[in-house]
Amino acid sequence: MIPGTSASMLPSAEAAKLYQTNYVKNSRSIGLLWAIFTILFAIVNVIIFSQPYWIGDGMDTPQAGYFGLFHFCVGDGLSRDVTCHGSFTNFAAIPSTAFKAASFLVGLSMMLIVSCIACFSLFFLLSTSTVYKICGWMQASSGVCLVLGCMIYPDGWDSDEVRRLCGERTDKFSLGACSVRWAYILAIMGILDALILSFLAFVLGNRQDGLMTEELLAESKEAGKA
Repeated sequence: MIPGTSASMLPSAEAAKLYQTNYVKNSRSIGLLWAIFTILFAIVNVIIFSQPYWIGDGMDTPQAGYFGLFHFCVGDGLSRDVTCHGSFTNFAAIPSTAFKAASFLVGLSMMLIVSCIACFSLFFLLSTSTVYKICGWMQASSGVCLVLGCMIYPDGWDSDEVRRLCGERTDKFSLGACSVRWAYILAIMGILDALILSFLAFVLGNRQDGLMTEELLAESKEAGKA
């Protein structure tokens, strides 16, 4: 067998094809995990937006209560029963301007990630690489909105309603006798989740571009041999 002939190159060609097949399988597996975690992040985002457990009463607060982005519940100081107020559809009832801004930003974050899930249907219409990159930008934007919402929210802690619950020592970025609750912590964790998902989406999109380039080169080589 003469070195350099097509027969001597067959094993390397088969190895390259096997590598490409494994490459595609791994990309699909990672893409499936990315899609699952995107859906889970959307569920977390809905919980973060809707639950009134961003801050709440502590051991030394004069009454029971807790606050979310737009929904808050406070007691009368005589029992643990609370009366709830506020609605996203009634912006005037939200205690402070900072809470209103945070509600809008976290709500926008939620809508972006839900829209990202809706974009999964574009896999049937557009190239895989393009869809990954669209979703990557949506997830990055969702993370940015979540960052801004978490940063702005403490600016509203000096509102009258929060002071009534947490005491006179409460001020912007200082909770007085109250404490941070699980929804706020979950929102901060959600920021990292959004950034990781967006990074992974861009990596998957670029891998698809590389795969398409390799396929085109292989086809051009086969055409040249023919």
